[in-house]
Amino acid sequence: MTPISGSNIFGTRFGALAIALSIALISGCARAQQEQEMDRGEDSVLFSVFAESQLRKPLEQATPEERANALDQLSDLYLISSTERAVELGKGENVQAQIELQRIVTLFNAFAVDFLEANPATEEEIMAAYAEQSALVPTEFKARHILVETQAAANSLIEELKGGADFVELAKQHSTGPTRDAGGDLGWFAPQTMVREFSDAVSLLADGDFTPEPVQTQFGWHVILREGSRDGTPPPIDGVREVIQRKIEQDKFSSYIEELRGNAAE
Repeated sequence: MTPISGSNIFGTRFGALAIALSIALISGCARAQQEQEMDRGEDSVLFSVFAESQLRKPLEQATPEERANALDQLSDLYLISSTERAVELGKGENVQAQIELQRIVTLFNAFAVDFLEANPATEEEIMAAYAEQSALVPTEFKARHILVETQAAANSLIEELKGGADFVELAKQHSTGPTRDAGGDLGWFAPQTMVREFSDAVSLLADGDFTPEPVQTQFGWHVILREGSRDGTPPPIDGVREVIQRKIEQDKFSSYIEELRGNAAE
């Protein structure tokens, strides 16, 4: 579930809030100016939110020049939005609808950020999700292949292998692939790294067997020898922790919204 503004709150965390507030400020400046309730100086909350939304970083990290530029931009917004024409436009139904929509977007994003802070992914949840995903890592294979241009050539090589010919030597003599000099050695690989026809054929073999029929792919015709197999190795937890954390938090927020929808439908 993502904020209405289109920014991914789970990828940028606080970015969506800043963007939505920036949009709301631009459309709502006329009203703020008319009410004369906002301090336009650098000490105002409004300025802080606006500046951070433009700079994409905390205000305390901004240079004096960046702060001055942000203040000038905000002042320009006030100047334009307080003109007689802008005030008149602000009374139109479309503009009023946009202001209301942006108010809702701002509240949505503020709530989402607050929800994430109050419901972070726990270490137990992260490790449980990691273990679940690790169990789904596919088997890895070690294989060699001989790539030729025609089915007839591949069938001929299979017949030689059945007669006891050495696979490595045949690959060095006949393969047209880049692994020719290495005897067709592909090393260890996960099935998804190969074209489907190739990986499907490898998965059907037993360790030590070669394909009884040629395998055709977009590259040509293959004779494949599966030399070994092993359980797939999941990525280290440190490399995927942030992704897992985001997914857990996103699921929590999505579940909360589903709960609200169910209550609203009753």
